[in-house]
Amino acid sequence: MSTSTLVRGTFILTLGTFISKFLGLFYVIPFYALLGNGEGPLALYSYGYVPYTIFLSIATAGVPLAVSKFIAKYNALEEYEIGRRLFRSGLWLMTLTGFISFLIMYLFAPVFAGMVIAADEQLVTVEQVTTVIRAVSFALIVIPFMSLIRGFFQGHQSMGPTAVSNVVEQIVRIVFLLIGVYVVLYVIEGSMTTAIAIATFGAFVGGAASLALLIWYYIKRKPHLDKMLSKSKGKIDISIKDMYKEIVLYSIPFVLVGVANPLFQLVDILTFNRAMTSIGLAAVSDFQFGILTFTTHKLVIIPVSLATAFAMTLIPVITSTFSKGNWKALNHQLDQTFQILLFLTMPAAIGLALLAEPAYTVFYSYSELGTEVLRTYSPVAILFALYTVTAAMMQGINEQRWSVLSLLVGLLVKLAINIPLVRLFEVQGAVLATAIGYVVAIVINLLVIRHFAAYKYRIVVKRTLLMVIFNIIMAVPVMLAYFGLTLFMDTASRWQSIVILTICGVIGAFVYFVLSLKSRLADRLFGDRVTRLRKRFTS
Repeated sequence: MSTSTLVRGTFILTLGTFISKFLGLFYVIPFYALLGNGEGPLALYSYGYVPYTIFLSIATAGVPLAVSKFIAKYNALEEYEIGRRLFRSGLWLMTLTGFISFLIMYLFAPVFAGMVIAADEQLVTVEQVTTVIRAVSFALIVIPFMSLIRGFFQGHQSMGPTAVSNVVEQIVRIVFLLIGVYVVLYVIEGSMTTAIAIATFGAFVGGAASLALLIWYYIKRKPHLDKMLSKSKGKIDISIKDMYKEIVLYSIPFVLVGVANPLFQLVDILTFNRAMTSIGLAAVSDFQFGILTFTTHKLVIIPVSLATAFAMTLIPVITSTFSKGNWKALNHQLDQTFQILLFLTMPAAIGLALLAEPAYTVFYSYSELGTEVLRTYSPVAILFALYTVTAAMMQGINEQRWSVLSLLVGLLVKLAINIPLVRLFEVQGAVLATAIGYVVAIVINLLVIRHFAAYKYRIVVKRTLLMVIFNIIMAVPVMLAYFGLTLFMDTASRWQSIVILTICGVIGAFVYFVLSLKSRLADRLFGDRVTRLRKRFTS
């Protein structure tokens, strides 16, 4: 795949993922207001949603992304029939595993809830968490089936269906969530627990809408897919049993990598409340947990949307290049990916840290603790992005075992230091433990890529240093503008915070844009179109 095709495919998925994440961020403004501006209900939402995410990964067993990689591999060999046979059997498998996972999550919800709540002094009860877990479990019936169809399209390097279905899923989920919560709380005057349960049930409704759209895409494109199928060489004979042996080897790392962030959050779910209770802070544990896993996490995860898009694009692309033994192209793809990822993620994460106070006020309400946590948590987005992409790279070069090892080591580090750090620094300690765990995992990934792909980081390190300098330069006018504006504007006001955030954000983006054009860094990363823009801009 050429660089332009890689960038185009990444752009499509990036746009779809970004819009989806954008919607997933901005709905929290009315959602937060409907719930009465409190982190307690948001903690209840997280207590249900994090286990669901983990169960979803178990239900799919990494099969959708593994199918994407499998199909890309055999399509590169022009063995289209193999991928189609796997797709048909995979649909049945996803239906079965999804339903089994739903039953387990629904029936054992009280057990999971009991593991979360550590003390009676907490704002949330075991019964409330049980209700929410059961409500969200219904999504497991449709999401695995839907995800497999996305993997099928991505294996054919068609990113549009995934991007569009992501957006549709998010829109339908959010509309259902907001209307449902409003009706429960303000029309029938129901309980907060019922409202949160309705909110999490939105995952099922959004998934069903996305599935319907993907089926429409498949029917529309089936003539073209059948035409490809008729050109299959048929020289490789592989049984369904052998297919799934290969899929299992692919899928186990996908399970762990895809659920990496929720697993780190699961460590917090299992240890945070107990650590807070041990230092006599059980009464504020749910409040701080809501800030950690919902309000700040929603903002921090936005810069990571690019990494998610890259990971989905990279897996079939790198697999195809690796299967053909084109080492020069492979190293070029790795180079481009690292640089574009850091070029876009770094300023977004650093900018969010610099403007944490107005950003938190705009999306929620003024909170000193929320601001402090967001400022600390924002740079961790760079680590989230790097981990996601490096893990995808290792899967693309068939070194899945190392991605499993790196994640397990990172999780063990997080588990070992989380309680001591929470006892020392409360919620900030959980953020620090997450960052340290991710750093350990990323270092392992980078060493593996260097060894097995014969990849040298010289260019990436050199360009990263340049980006760091650009970000330092960018931070100066942003902070000057910020301090100047706060002399006569109040960051506790949402509307004034919007003005501060907009002005400072535009200044930062403009400075970074000019520096990248003047240095011709953008030309090297994005090609001829940027070169023409630079000439027009500097003429």
